[in-house]
Amino acid sequence: MKEDILKTAVELFLNYGFKSVTMDDIANAQGISKKTIYQYFENKNVLVEEAVMYLFQTISTGIENIRGLEKNPIEEILEIKKFLMLNLKDEKSSPQYQLEKYYPKIYKDIKEKQFCVMEDCVACNLDRGVKVGLYRETINVDFISKIYFTCMMALKDKELFPLNNFSMHTLMNNYLEYHLRGICTQEGLKKLEHYLTINQS
Repeated sequence: MKEDILKTAVELFLNYGFKSVTMDDIANAQGISKKTIYQYFENKNVLVEEAVMYLFQTISTGIENIRGLEKNPIEEILEIKKFLMLNLKDEKSSPQYQLEKYYPKIYKDIKEKQFCVMEDCVACNLDRGVKVGLYRETINVDFISKIYFTCMMALKDKELFPLNNFSMHTLMNNYLEYHLRGICTQEGLKKLEHYLTINQS
């Protein structure tokens, strides 16, 4: 029951935002009483914290599974992007903004965890890319890992990228192409062009 409540909460939070969704909304969506939710979660703050961690663990596990397939680094990063878009529901409600504004401690904690996972993921991807000749040997892995994470967080800033002008799907596609074109060798660019052509068709 607790996991079912968390799944429903995550779904609602991603679609409507952490502040906008009430305990009543979650109870109604789950078809249970609010009292039942309070048996598992002391208050909304606890529920938000556990829902954020549940989503983080789901995404971290999914990313690890994709990395375990050992696809070439360009394909791997594009597959991870697809997986993220599927699980984050295109972030229509600006959940990151609401989390940062109304639950700053939870936001700070999860951002640190996200950074650790993404930095490791991107650094390994870059190292592999250099080894197999798809990324340039001269790239600074530490610098690019940090820039990558910072830019990914910036894409979610709805003041910078209003949803009316930029869908998260478009932003992610544009940023990944920008990122890869900056680090690829000629061989890497050929593969990138191939994947872009397939995705467009």
